[in-house]
Amino acid sequence: MKINEEIRKGVIKSLPEAEDIKNEALREKVYDAWTLALEQTGYKHIEDIPATGVPGSPEMKTGTQADHQRATALLAVEMAKTVMKEFKGFKVDLDEVLAAGLCHDLGKPFEYDPKNRARWEADPRKTGLPAFRHPVYGVHVALTAGLPESIAHVVGAHSHNREGEFVQRSLVCELIHYADLVFWELLDKAGLLVETEQAGRQSS
Repeated sequence: MKINEEIRKGVIKSLPEAEDIKNEALREKVYDAWTLALEQTGYKHIEDIPATGVPGSPEMKTGTQADHQRATALLAVEMAKTVMKEFKGFKVDLDEVLAAGLCHDLGKPFEYDPKNRARWEADPRKTGLPAFRHPVYGVHVALTAGLPESIAHVVGAHSHNREGEFVQRSLVCELIHYADLVFWELLDKAGLLVETEQAGRQSS
């Protein structure tokens, strides 16, 4: 798999918390996966993707899509650490939690890409709208980049809307699922999302 080194450098800069992944091979695959996800679209940086949960939902007043990935990952890690501290029987791989949190929206560049949106909107009867939501396409990206099945599972099942409700989530996926939900719900309650006419849950 050939990687665009310029895009990869941007990914590394966008996701500084990935440096805390002790498993070097896993850390490098996180960078590769986001690079691959961006390469397949018109986006060059994670920050270029609209800062929303799903296309058309309220955008963050401040912050970027990269900030969402980082915050979700950090929320999940802190939840895991807190429970592990209080309950000795609770065991989870923090490297996996951090990597999964940083990668949970790998499919967003594809779902948000303006060329894809224009094609789907031109004839939804033929293509669907979208053809694939980001959790589904993100699984393709994750596996293509060599991320383990456990991380690809999180990418595909973290959603609060559709895909994640039809599988039994892993422990790591459950952490990301709730961290993702909490992120958007807290920003909404704090008035940090731009108000729109579209109602409904903002999480991805």
